Amino acid sequence: MAKERTTWYRFIRWIARHLLIRFFTGGMRVVGAEKVPKIGPVILAPNHVSFFDPPVVSCASPRVVVFMAKEELFKPPVFGPLIRSLNAYPVKRGKGDTSAVRLALSELNDGSTLILFPEGTRGDGKTLLPMQAGVALLAQKTGASVVPVGICGTHKILPKGAKLPRFSRLKIVFGKPFKFEEVGGRTAFSERLEREIVEACHKAGLDVKTASQHESRTEPGSDGIGTETTPPGPA
Repeated sequence: MAKERTTWYRFIRWIARHLLIRFFTGGMRVVGAEKVPKIGPVILAPNHVSFFDPPVVSCASPRVVVFMAKEELFKPPVFGPLIRSLNAYPVKRGKGDTSAVRLALSELNDGSTLILFPEGTRGDGKTLLPMQAGVALLAQKTGASVVPVGICGTHKILPKGAKLPRFSRLKIVFGKPFKFEEVGGRTAFSERLEREIVEACHKAGLDVKTASQHESRTEPGSDGIGTETTPPGPA
């Protein structure tokens, strides 16, 4: 479990935050870290625009985190064992990876903090992709507190499609935690999570919109009401 590797994790996180991130970004500002519950299961739910997002959120979080990564990242002989030692677990993309779901449930039931990107894949930094069902499912089954997170800057450092990193400052904003039971229903939960991630992004300085906001336009003869985002189905 994550807590068994706390010393090693914190050592590598210190190096990443004070040396690597500072070298590539010139600094990282973290807002609202005190909102992350100190005990109990927590799901950190950030927007996702870059491969740089997991280490950035890990460094910003006041708690040791667990995160899932695509299985291809575990194949390189040095990088793979390193991220595994830092509480990363492989996930088979495009498949119903029940082992990954069981592992996430086990970690949360053990009181861990899990990073889970609700969009499921990287976006363009302009439009938040529709919320997938994973966060709602895990929050419902474990009673975990869900913390919306806004990340600004990684979309410039290593955006989707880029091969080389660029220089940009970072700002990470943690929103107010909430639980599935406070909302009632996966559709309502996903809608609230989407709104609060967008709000956290705006506070971080990233002008991101939801898919429905991006697609809606006022046209001649229309009433100006945007279309609704299709709610995610069951996992």
